[in-house]
Amino acid sequence: MKKTIAAHPWITLLGFLWLLVIVTHTQFPQLIVDSGAFLLLGVVGAIFANATGAGGGVVFVPFFQQLEFTPQMSVATSFAIQCCGMTAGALSWLQYYRLTQTGNPDWRPLMTVLKITIPIGWLGIWLVQFGFERWLPALGFTHFASQLHLSFGVFSIFLAIAILATLRRLNSTVHTQDLTGADKSALALISLAGGIITAYLSVGIGELVAVYLIIRRCSVTMAIGAAVILSASAVWAGSVHHLLVTHAINWSVVLFAGAGAVIGGRLARYLVLLFPAHQIKLFFAVWVLILGILSIV
Repeated sequence: MKKTIAAHPWITLLGFLWLLVIVTHTQFPQLIVDSGAFLLLGVVGAIFANATGAGGGVVFVPFFQQLEFTPQMSVATSFAIQCCGMTAGALSWLQYYRLTQTGNPDWRPLMTVLKITIPIGWLGIWLVQFGFERWLPALGFTHFASQLHLSFGVFSIFLAIAILATLRRLNSTVHTQDLTGADKSALALISLAGGIITAYLSVGIGELVAVYLIIRRCSVTMAIGAAVILSASAVWAGSVHHLLVTHAINWSVVLFAGAGAVIGGRLARYLVLLFPAHQIKLFFAVWVLILGILSIV
């Protein structure tokens, strides 16, 4: 037990700081009653996100819509929660890669994927948040907000279909170990489009990149790890706008859901390695499809 704690001192520190914030809060007992349930939401959302490569917004945004959060608050709060959960998941996947997979040729594309997709994904996010919002308001989030439920539903259905379409690839024993020039160009375009979608929905870039890598017969585990790391970087980039400009983050929700997301983010990698990828992807695809349909009807 001591070895486990020592291996992750930052988790112990975060846990201590979280408890300190909770118990010293001026409305401590009422805060637990009002927002404590979001701890479980964070755990569930982060497990789905980090076990499949999809952003936790697939779980958070529709839930917040049911609570009648404004579209701006739904997306901003989703970004902030994912900063906790996706970062925990990304660190877990990077640790797994560094300790066990650096010599595995199936994981060779990982760093190339990240070098291409992370900066271009940021560009797509900031293009919407700081560019469209200021110079092309018709394409900005403010104009888009009233249709958030419809856009989220359409994207969720598309994502579910794409995941289902990749299921037959999951049993492949021969994996792509080197990316071609066409792959790199495709990843650049996908990450730009994914960044733009992520700015609107708080999800998108990790899911699209993971689907492409699986279609290209890359290792499913590597594709999920890359998508999680990419999504973690994307939500931090997306949160900048909400911290500096919109101020729409619900911090009471983030306090609990974010803590749950850290737990879920650490557990998710073990779930991926424990259960067959086919089962995880099928369950997630059905879940996303149902959420997408419910968002539209």
